[in-house]
Amino acid sequence: MWNGKQVSVIFPTYNEKDSIRAAIEDFFASGYVDEVVVVNNNAAEGTDAEVARTKARLVYETRQGYGNAIQKGLAEAAGELLIISEPDGTFSGHDVIKLLAYSDDVPVVFGTRTQRELVWEGANMGFFLKWGNWAVGKLMEFLFNTTLLTDVGCTMRLFHREAYETIAPQFAIGGAAFGPHLMLLTILNDLPFIEIPVNYRRRVGESSVTGSKLRAFFLGLEMILMILRYRVKSWFGWRPPRISAP
Repeated sequence: MWNGKQVSVIFPTYNEKDSIRAAIEDFFASGYVDEVVVVNNNAAEGTDAEVARTKARLVYETRQGYGNAIQKGLAEAAGELLIISEPDGTFSGHDVIKLLAYSDDVPVVFGTRTQRELVWEGANMGFFLKWGNWAVGKLMEFLFNTTLLTDVGCTMRLFHREAYETIAPQFAIGGAAFGPHLMLLTILNDLPFIEIPVNYRRRVGESSVTGSKLRAFFLGLEMILMILRYRVKSWFGWRPPRISAP
């Protein structure tokens, strides 16, 4: 609970069996998290058993993809403050306090992993990923004339429920590019936001995306093309369509 508002954390999981229980406990240990919603996105065998040893609530999303899993978790969460993160050991439950503190001022808070002092030894934030995320963030910042953006790939972020409900009908991506898609929807809907530095630690196991530089390169290219497409279309008055609930 934060200032009378219930706090929910959404964890998508695919290949985090060995880290998910510790991540759940770490976020609950912040003292402010009321619920953790774990979205099993065709996860590794044994993941459910690890989640069952915690207070987290388990839900399922059979459509593969990071975006699909996050959308499911957001739809299932009950909180007024919604925190998206990952249970792979890279993010710290202590940073929940930072996100919540800034949520008093703005409805959307993005994390960034580009602050050197908060990137832990062994974290997967080498030259290619750091400057690639920074460059794509700067492209978005420049084209849309936003406040500071330095990391489009950081998956730790917070949305007030009202902000989430504004953009949810416009969700159109189910894969790994969902993160910058969220940022673009935030910008196009004129939702105030801020970016803050968060801790970034060594991952437990290997990422299915950033574990390969080739996959990360093509994901970055997809992000750039999406940003350019949204910017050009918005110059002609386009806004993401609102999709009616079935």
